[in-house]
Amino acid sequence: MKTYMAKAETTDKKWYVADASGKVLGRFASEIAHRLRGKHKPTYTPHVDTGDFIIVVNAEKIVVTGKKLIDKKYYSYSGYPGGLRETAAGKMLAEKPEDLIRIAVQGMLPKTNLGRKMLKKLKVYSGNAHIHEAQCPENLSI
Repeated sequence: MKTYMAKAETTDKKWYVADASGKVLGRFASEIAHRLRGKHKPTYTPHVDTGDFIIVVNAEKIVVTGKKLIDKKYYSYSGYPGGLRETAAGKMLAEKPEDLIRIAVQGMLPKTNLGRKMLKKLKVYSGNAHIHEAQCPENLSI
């Protein structure tokens, strides 16, 4: 019996809408990363992008447990001396909640060209509205 290897052209990619209201950030992000990679499908192949498109709505209503809103820091470095910036999770949740979810999911995907391609299939929005109604997305219960 031969091992099945999926091809990128023949994989069936669906669109899903996930509501982040009241969900814990880490557990929510791990399920999203699982779906983006395609590991929930029987045709999963590690070197092929077999995952689905995920639309996350209500990003501002995500929950972070413990004292992470104060203690957890996100860093960005410009490459210049003195160019290290740090932002607390609470400030990021207030200003850019979309980036909070995107960074969490990005850390759970491969750090390769394939991982960057998978991350492009993640669409995150604050609020309940999104612009992908033409794709007829299905609800994803997490």
